[in-house]
Amino acid sequence: MGIGEDINVNDVPLDEIDVSRPEIFLNDNWQPWFERLRKEAPVHYLADSVNGPFWSVTSHEMIKAVDTNNEIFSSEAKGIAIVDPYVAEEGQMQGKNFISMDGDEHIKQRMAVAPTVAPKNLAGFEPLIRERASDILDNLPIGETFNWVEEVSIELTARMLATLFDFPYEDRRKLVHWSDLATNVPEVTGDDSIDMKERYDELMGAAAAFYQLWIAKQGQPPSFDLISMLQHNEATARMNEDPELFLGNLLLLIVGGNDTTRNSISGGVLALNKYPDQYQKLRENPDLIPNMVAEIVRWQTPVIHMRRTALADIELGGKKIKEGDKVVMWYLSGNRDESVFEDPEKFIIDRTNARAHVAFGFGVHRCMGNRLAEMQLCVLWEEIMKRYDRVEIVGDVERLPNNFIRGIKDVPVRLHRV
Repeated sequence: MGIGEDINVNDVPLDEIDVSRPEIFLNDNWQPWFERLRKEAPVHYLADSVNGPFWSVTSHEMIKAVDTNNEIFSSEAKGIAIVDPYVAEEGQMQGKNFISMDGDEHIKQRMAVAPTVAPKNLAGFEPLIRERASDILDNLPIGETFNWVEEVSIELTARMLATLFDFPYEDRRKLVHWSDLATNVPEVTGDDSIDMKERYDELMGAAAAFYQLWIAKQGQPPSFDLISMLQHNEATARMNEDPELFLGNLLLLIVGGNDTTRNSISGGVLALNKYPDQYQKLRENPDLIPNMVAEIVRWQTPVIHMRRTALADIELGGKKIKEGDKVVMWYLSGNRDESVFEDPEKFIIDRTNARAHVAFGFGVHRCMGNRLAEMQLCVLWEEIMKRYDRVEIVGDVERLPNNFIRGIKDVPVRLHRV
């Protein structure tokens, strides 16, 4: 079954609905498909798809039930994406990371890098974020059309990633490229032309670059960057001796630092242009920015889904899930749940329960860097509002076909000064 703009959701048998098809995210016409599942089958089984059989969990309540039951719903068994773990060819590495671990091992490795985004370090980051955001905004062309994604969303994210890893600043765009590669597989993007050997070789280049950085920093005093944090924690101090863990954890941290912030920066511009009354509300009351940031993250939902594997038979939402079944939490759908969010499709910057979103996950696997992402968005919008009355979209927005990351490729804009 193909899902496209010309197919009426009500014409498709319930048991054939496949919300994993990348094109519904490319076309941004996913809403009615998830709405029907929330209404008729918030725990829904699809027997056959490109990604094999899987359960879709689409309601806010059921997503939280899965995300908080780590004893039954495992991240470690088969990973955290709907696509099954890539079967490496002989001699190739398979990455592994702490988000794809359960129990004590997950907690130990997570805690090794958590201090990087602790309140004390976040306070130290804020002036640096403001300085870099200001530099980017002050050098944007006025009266000309440009791609907001390329010039602002990607650039600010790349600068902050370089800081977080103490990575060579002049090579910062490599970090964004490697992040994109990490989720660039056919089952996620729908692109069968992807050269998996070339992708693997490039990711090995990322591993080599970080290995060199690791060696260069050994023996140095502790600092706030992620590499130093990993080196000075007992649980991860020898991570470089396990190539799969080394590559997997670093790619996880790159993707986590890139995709949430980058696509939320772009999504905020889309939302304010789609709902100009909210843009006017923001002009009249910039103090709403922190709450608006939470609403941006809810409305955009940069990470579309997370996957778990059932370790035992269990009943969920009246359905019987069997041991070994693939269970997919569709965060994008949970953040449009009508029973939680009034008028959920609308972007409302003073929404009272905006922080009830599940975009960062829920429970022990909740996004570690969520506060840093929110800080970057807050600072950026504070600086935008000082300079520009409006960031106006003046052309067609181009999205990416991807069922894991809700990516935006091109947002043509023109700036209007205050």
